[in-house]
Amino acid sequence: MMSVSIIYKGIRKVHRTIIGTFYTPVAKIKLILNGANFKDGLKVKGPLKLNVTRRGEFSIGKDCRFNSGQNYNVSGGNQKCHFWIDGKLTMGDNVGISSSSILCRHEINIGNHVKIGGNTLIIDTDAHSTNPKERTTSVSKDSKKANWGPVTISDFVFIGTRCIILKGVTIGKNSIVAAGSIVTKSIPANEIWGGNPAKKIRSI
Repeated sequence: MMSVSIIYKGIRKVHRTIIGTFYTPVAKIKLILNGANFKDGLKVKGPLKLNVTRRGEFSIGKDCRFNSGQNYNVSGGNQKCHFWIDGKLTMGDNVGISSSSILCRHEINIGNHVKIGGNTLIIDTDAHSTNPKERTTSVSKDSKKANWGPVTISDFVFIGTRCIILKGVTIGKNSIVAAGSIVTKSIPANEIWGGNPAKKIRSI
């Protein structure tokens, strides 16, 4: 049984290695076709979901890494890295994102050396109006009336797995968002926040 297990694990490793070599070039083609800009050092593991609209802008700094899907990030489950961009999404250098979704209708800025854990959602809009009568209109008209605010994630921020970062939030330099947190208001630099809604746990 031990030898069978070793053979199985070896085959699994080889399969992942061979298949994994195709994800980065495929992702780069998809980024180019969507009009996105990216610098050297981009590495993608797993299938990337990407939709940049005609008015959307997507810019990626150097040495960024996206781990997408359960084979490359267990904590994200089956979630793929999914970017839907109708506004301006900017990423700095050495950003790592695992199995997370970013919905950018207006403006989201991610700094340098940021790490974003599996199954996190970052969104800069409520997506729908808070007025119940307006929500009975078409989806496109309703979404245009939704409240929104730019999201800024500063340098060296670490966001744990399964977090939600909502509209209008700024996360200060070096700060940490604990796993499972819902961030509804801005976080100062050098602090750890967690909970629902997220609150300060302590300074770093």
